[in-house]
Amino acid sequence: MRMIPTTLLTTILMLGIVAVQAQQDAPFHCQADDLSLIKPLDSFSVEELARIATDEAELEAFTQDFVANWAPGARNPYVITVVFHIIHDNGPENISNAQVEDAMRVLNEDFNKLNPDWPNVKAEFLGIVADVGVEFRLAKKDPQGNCTNGITRTQSVLTYEGDQTMKNLIQWRRDRYLNVWVAASAGGPNTLGYTYRPNSVNNNASWDGIVMVHTATGAIGTSSPSRSRALTHEVGHWINLAHTWGNSNTPLDPDNCNGDDGVADTPNTIGTQNCNLNSSTCNSLDNVENYMDYSFCFKMFTEGQKARMLAALNATTAQRSNLWQASTLALTGVNDEPQICAAVFGSDQQVICGGNSVTFHDMSFHGVQSRIWSFPGGTPDNSTAENPTVTYTMAGTYPVTLTVSDGINSVSSTVQNSITVLANPGVATPMVEGFEDYADLGGSPFTVVNPNNNATWNLTSTVAYSGTKSLRILNNSSMEGQSDELISGTYDLADANGITLGFRYAYAQRNSANDDRLRIWVSNNCGETWSLRQQLRGINTLNTGGVVSGTFVPNGPDQWGFSEITNISATYEISDMRFKFEFESDGGNNVYLDDININGQPVGLEEIMAEPDALQVVPNPAEHSAQAVFSLERTARVRVELLDVLGRHLRLMHEGELAAGEHRMDLPVTSMESGMYFVRLIQESSQVVERFVVK
Repeated sequence: MRMIPTTLLTTILMLGIVAVQAQQDAPFHCQADDLSLIKPLDSFSVEELARIATDEAELEAFTQDFVANWAPGARNPYVITVVFHIIHDNGPENISNAQVEDAMRVLNEDFNKLNPDWPNVKAEFLGIVADVGVEFRLAKKDPQGNCTNGITRTQSVLTYEGDQTMKNLIQWRRDRYLNVWVAASAGGPNTLGYTYRPNSVNNNASWDGIVMVHTATGAIGTSSPSRSRALTHEVGHWINLAHTWGNSNTPLDPDNCNGDDGVADTPNTIGTQNCNLNSSTCNSLDNVENYMDYSFCFKMFTEGQKARMLAALNATTAQRSNLWQASTLALTGVNDEPQICAAVFGSDQQVICGGNSVTFHDMSFHGVQSRIWSFPGGTPDNSTAENPTVTYTMAGTYPVTLTVSDGINSVSSTVQNSITVLANPGVATPMVEGFEDYADLGGSPFTVVNPNNNATWNLTSTVAYSGTKSLRILNNSSMEGQSDELISGTYDLADANGITLGFRYAYAQRNSANDDRLRIWVSNNCGETWSLRQQLRGINTLNTGGVVSGTFVPNGPDQWGFSEITNISATYEISDMRFKFEFESDGGNNVYLDDININGQPVGLEEIMAEPDALQVVPNPAEHSAQAVFSLERTARVRVELLDVLGRHLRLMHEGELAAGEHRMDLPVTSMESGMYFVRLIQESSQVVERFVVK
């Protein structure tokens, strides 16, 4: 360990206490190892620590000179641009925009003597309650000049650390923005927030800014009014205020009477953690209602603290004097000029069924005075409302355009695939899907949800139960704990009399402990909510291939399982029923799906005969040859399929337009095993099915 001169070490130990100031909930104290939030203490060089001490001395000299010559008077407020970086792990720490905006409200009230409780300050201090005159505004432009609402969101487990490594995830330039990170932790147990005073970060911008725990940010959401002044406290430190008892993080220490905060009108105190308005811990009345105490009955800054903070804002230390310049405010978009720069919108749904409605929300930046929406395919097809509701009836994918104006400038945005409308009624049933007719899932009626951007459901030609294609997830240990969904389109079961959903599957474990899950869900409200109908588990019901340490590929029908779900109630006998498969990985081996079928009868394939002789197989039974025979009254687009006894797709016989009249199609009976089969003829919204036997 390097040797540090004794005199310098004493100075640095004090800086370690002063450099990071933190606000905690009573009765807890601030952290002791302040600098360790940046890096291990023994990794600071002698030169680095000496520079911090020198910067402190220079800033203090500037401050004393500024205060001595400062004359309070009317002036425009100092405006500081703020950006909130929400670091979250998809938990409650991912606070709402409204909670951030409420934190800004509290901050501005406190710094501008607009807090409604300031007149209640104890009489002895009421005359020195300060209107600091610092206004905080959420950024409207990011460092690249793009529109922003002043809030970023970053997903990371570092939210539980709240240290410098977390801050390094994202930071905007400190000469334009006050960076505030909101996280699940502020660096230690029960700590509400911490920051570094300007001298400590003068030569390292990456250390600059404020870290707040989400439960002490604003007065709503995950926070509360009693903790809402914690950010005010931290901003005071960020603009070079000490605690009212001086340069330590430890209140209630009798030695604090010998310390000082560098402010003439804050009486010496040992510091408090209660609201005893009559406490006199250093032979004078304590200012326990001061934002820089720990009393949690904060209401005020003093005039002396105001002068000290304004000195810091006029000093070049840590570039504080650059923050409020007019040129900076223009770059961050918070000056008073019209700033509309992007048309942005969202919707409460992106996928709906025909006949349903979507509500859109204008989230444009900034100062919108008027707007015009365009909704091709929707009703209404245009609107000037802020949050219009639009109904779509025809299946398809539709664009949405929003044009907004601030009265001077207009900007427009179009999202081409904003809304997907699924058919209602959906695909006729019975239905068998073997994925033989698609080059990839993008051309199929199924959609994939892959929240972790990992290996997910994909089409493969490597193996299939029937035909040449199936679906597969390349599963391995890196996917452990992750889920992927395969969601169907809509199916018309309005005339069903009971529903059966069947499918083939194959899966192997990598070791005997793997417990991957395959869940099957159904929905009767177009996917707004889902109901679980079956779960297959890797330790028993899902496993068809045993334990395979290498890559699992089923080597024949014996390594495929079949599941038939019949516990789907009559409430799902609707025209737009949907289902989905969800695979949750436990680090096992690959999983496969094939031959998904859904029928409108409890067991087997529904036979729909519109009229006698509408579709025939001759001869029936068949042995050496057979034909499917049917007649069309007019030219139509038809699909003819060959199915097995369970309704699984075996072969597409024809798909396309046929002329009116009789048609005959040869069936490949010589290559078929003995048993029962079906031919299905689909045209427009009707279908017929004919059963036949191969000897």
